[in-house]
Amino acid sequence: MMKRLALAIGTVVVACSAMAQKSASDGIAEYRAMLQDGNPAELFEAKGEDLWRQKRGPKNASLEQCDLGKGPGVVKGAFVELPRYFADTNKVQDLESRLLTCMETLQGFNAADIAKTPYGKGEQNNVTALATWIAAESRGMKFNLPNSHVAEKTMYEVGKRLFFMRGGSHDFACATCHGEDGKRIRLQDLPNLTKNPGDGAGFAAWPAYRVSNGQMWSMQLRLNDCYRQQRFPYPLFGSDATIALGTYMGVNAKGAESIAPAIKR
Repeated sequence: MMKRLALAIGTVVVACSAMAQKSASDGIAEYRAMLQDGNPAELFEAKGEDLWRQKRGPKNASLEQCDLGKGPGVVKGAFVELPRYFADTNKVQDLESRLLTCMETLQGFNAADIAKTPYGKGEQNNVTALATWIAAESRGMKFNLPNSHVAEKTMYEVGKRLFFMRGGSHDFACATCHGEDGKRIRLQDLPNLTKNPGDGAGFAAWPAYRVSNGQMWSMQLRLNDCYRQQRFPYPLFGSDATIALGTYMGVNAKGAESIAPAIKR
């Protein structure tokens, strides 16, 4: 009798725990859905679109001839195919680093100076706005990163190694939080980024507006903050490390639908 009672109590506890977890996840999803209506990212989108067409910089030129991988000036569909290899720079570039190239070659800005500027300030803020608008132009499209060039394949493998590399004072890796199914931190579900996490999850949700700090975060900043949480030094903006990680996650996200720019807690 006592054994059956204990078993029944244990079953109820497990069931209640599962219900509590489900309700927490559902509650966060409902919270995001409510915030999505009037997502402040729309303000960055509008700014980014204006910046794309505005004549600026020492050359007094717009970015309308910037080639994001689909030909000069073509924006729609470009975001879901980045990072990718560009012959003119002989590099694999993500959206932000490619924008720096265009701002330098077309408008005359100094890309190195922009890369050194703190996030949210000066031209860095403009790069974020541009990335937000460009991402929005591919909203609802499926990720399909090219992965045939030797440089793209190399970056994928480097990104994979970095994803599983442990270090820092806490001996963390990206895989510590994002290497298995069913992990959570506080009330937040953590997507498994070693495989396709599904529509609008992981790589397919950034850039995103962070409600908790009132900032628009690009993928570059998202990855830099992950390194901060691992107690690693910040990588440089547009570093090979962050682009390699973006390549690894982006290729893994093949077929996932982009919801960027999203909204996060």
